[in-house]
Amino acid sequence: MTRVTGPTTHRRRDVLLGLAAFGALSPTGLLAQPVTGTSARPIRLVVPYAAGGPIDVTARWLAERVRDSLGVVVVDNRPGAGGNLGVDLVAKAAADGHTIGISAVATHAINPWLFSRMPFEAARDFAPITQILRVPNVLVMNAQTAERLNIRSLQDLVTYARAHPGQLNYGSGGNGSAGHLAGEMFKKAAGIFAVHIPYNGGNPAQLALLSGQVDFNIDNLATAAPNIRAGKLKALAVTTAKRASVMPEVPAMAELLPGLEIDTWWGLVAPAGTPGDVVQRLHQAFATALNDPQTRTRFAQLMAEPVVNAPAAFGEFMASERAKYEKVVKASGARVD
Repeated sequence: MTRVTGPTTHRRRDVLLGLAAFGALSPTGLLAQPVTGTSARPIRLVVPYAAGGPIDVTARWLAERVRDSLGVVVVDNRPGAGGNLGVDLVAKAAADGHTIGISAVATHAINPWLFSRMPFEAARDFAPITQILRVPNVLVMNAQTAERLNIRSLQDLVTYARAHPGQLNYGSGGNGSAGHLAGEMFKKAAGIFAVHIPYNGGNPAQLALLSGQVDFNIDNLATAAPNIRAGKLKALAVTTAKRASVMPEVPAMAELLPGLEIDTWWGLVAPAGTPGDVVQRLHQAFATALNDPQTRTRFAQLMAEPVVNAPAAFGEFMASERAKYEKVVKASGARVD
């Protein structure tokens, strides 16, 4: 028996085909499917800072190392507002694993308390993937100042500062900067008073230290290392819980002041709501890259130590850092309106 198909049947078929095609392009269709294995669609890795800095360098290194497992990863630099602009792009992106971004101590621990208005909620708008690394901070003095004041150790600095309250000063890259807050944490733990002198950025602060305009700074080890090795700066202590493997001769601040730990760190996050299996796939790919001996060697050149932790553990770490810096920022009075 021959089946008769009229205009109504053809129209129904065309509508169904059209709906199927629309579904392939819709948020629940093929183009928006979560990352699975090597994706034909590039993954965007948002770096909320300018190209050329250490965060950008490490992001580009890892993007190449995960190419075989995830496909093409494109680094997208979106600096501005202390990192908030780029991070906000990640927060508002589709939660399908095709947009991920860098989270850092500034964007996810300091800025929530420093800025009066934030475009995202650091505790709620992201799915943690893994920490990437930590860079030790180091308390450094102008070498000539240290020699003149007979300061050869952190204990010497604390003893001098207690005996001469307000006579020492320290510089930073500005009010609310990591160096400023690290200095305030050190002062509180050591029970000393030193005058904070803010500069317009890290480089001017470093130049002020080298020229003897300020007595000490707390800077990241990658920035300070060349001048330490050149004998222009004297390293008194790193701010990690233990001595840094990249400069083990420098004591840890916690050896004198137990519990004081001030790391510079960054990691990877996806938008909140990203499926758990997608987060795990991203985590596995980047964890493998971070555990590669070549990555450890490359990061050591930046005075950085790779760190891999589970997504939940990284989330807990960021929460603890937010709680720590909430107290410090509020006590410092620093604010960005």
